[in-house]
Amino acid sequence: MGAGYCEFINNIGAAHKIAVDLNPDVRRFAAAEVQVMNASCTAISQLDAESVDIVFMSNFLEHLPSKQLVLDTFREASRILKTGGKIIVLQPNIRFLPGEYWDFFDHHTPLTDRSLVEGLQLAGFEAETVHPRFLPYTTKSRLPKAAWLVGLYLRVPLAWRFLGKQALVVAVKRPQSAPSNGQRS
Repeated sequence: MGAGYCEFINNIGAAHKIAVDLNPDVRRFAAAEVQVMNASCTAISQLDAESVDIVFMSNFLEHLPSKQLVLDTFREASRILKTGGKIIVLQPNIRFLPGEYWDFFDHHTPLTDRSLVEGLQLAGFEAETVHPRFLPYTTKSRLPKAAWLVGLYLRVPLAWRFLGKQALVVAVKRPQSAPSNGQRS
């Protein structure tokens, strides 16, 4: 969801890959084997219920204009995911970027690792993995970006504590989950 320039989806291995984005230009960036669906993240009518194994979104939710749309996006992900399917969310964590988060004009919705987990639970997911600090906020810095350095960084979680400003949350769709109506008990 929110495939953007297809940097991620073009570089993963999967039997079938679907890029979902409202922008029709996504077709220009998607590799030949990627199916493109121009659809809203809250209503992907081209996909049947319980038809996908994994939903991935990266640096996307902060661009939505409200937390209600974030929740609606999680609920649509729950609808299309098979029971036991996973949602993977990589997201700037405003807990560690209180000022920088707003340096982008199109950042509207503040999210933390905690609010991501709460929203996912409301949509019928159970968090399996939560890393409040995972990746650096941006690759636009003077630090070198060689592939071997990225690999080293990912193998040294201690570095995440100092450089990580984005949260990584992996959650599983609970069996026979009935999405919550949003009310707390």
